[in-house]
Amino acid sequence: MTGLAGPRVRVLVVEDSAVVRHVLVRLIRDDPRLELLEAVETAEEALRLVPMLRPDVISMDVRLPGMDGLEATRRIMAECPTPIVIVSDSSTDPALRISMNALRSGALSVVQKPAGWPVDAAGGAAIATQLYIMSQVPVIRHRLHYGAVVPDVGTPPPPRLRPRLVGMAASTGGPQAFAHIMGALPVSFPWPILLVQHMGTGFMEGFAAWLDTQTRLSVALARQGEIMRPGHVYVAPAEAHLTLGLSDEIRLSNAPPLGGQRPSATALFASMARVGAGAIGILLTGMGEDGAVGLRDMRRAGGYTIVEDRSTSIVHGMPGAAERIGGASISLPLGQIAPHLVAVASAAAPLPVVAGMEGRGP
Repeated sequence: MTGLAGPRVRVLVVEDSAVVRHVLVRLIRDDPRLELLEAVETAEEALRLVPMLRPDVISMDVRLPGMDGLEATRRIMAECPTPIVIVSDSSTDPALRISMNALRSGALSVVQKPAGWPVDAAGGAAIATQLYIMSQVPVIRHRLHYGAVVPDVGTPPPPRLRPRLVGMAASTGGPQAFAHIMGALPVSFPWPILLVQHMGTGFMEGFAAWLDTQTRLSVALARQGEIMRPGHVYVAPAEAHLTLGLSDEIRLSNAPPLGGQRPSATALFASMARVGAGAIGILLTGMGEDGAVGLRDMRRAGGYTIVEDRSTSIVHGMPGAAERIGGASISLPLGQIAPHLVAVASAAAPLPVVAGMEGRGP
């Protein structure tokens, strides 16, 4: 997915700040995978150019003179669907809930805007790589790409499995993958879900709020010491590891990044391994290898582990790494994961009631 074979990805930049526009232009021109088509200051100019230039991907600011970037994103996705990456400063106007509104408008991902030149190597590479990878998503056939929700494939989980909670993690391409799974789960889903998504600081609250609109389950940022409830989804806050406490309560930690990530999927899965057959771990699309070792720990402890199949992964790095080291009980296309979870729930033997997990509550 990140090789240099084939033509370069053609990028349209929409950014009103001359300083940031210059930075983005430099990043694109310095990356051999990318080609700059044009850099414009307004959404109106972008709307005029998109049907003419047919870019492979658009870097879109939110706060623009005249029409803002969110409305421009909606218009482009309706009139000339094109992969869009929102490049924004999360601190400029928190009330915008940038990530929630960007994802709702049709953008594929949200990344932190560079402050100036020179950009640190990691930050610059992250922006360029997001543009490159998101250009590969066929947004015209986006729902078809993920596949419709289909009946469970019929592969039974191990008979010893007695689930009481689910952990899910993703990176690049994760928001849409999570929405696809969560949107197909019934309101009666019997287990709490702990969720890790790699996303820039400042965007997580908006991501959780957006995901809450995509599902009948209740989604919110996780809070320290919270007792989990069935049918609730607990999202790791920015810059905090989300783990399972000894009494099945939520634990948040500012311990150093694990494998370069905080929150870390491996930290979550490793903490869930202690409940053995009571845990299900799911690792979805994403770059790198975060989550692979933790998923292997879960499987070795008797838990049930699912990875997203290569056929639907935007980036198969994380699930592929788990497969290579023996961390996957089963590999499923995205459209089969939710039905499989429902089938597992139907087949699982009842567990004794755990304090604090008697029902969804108000």
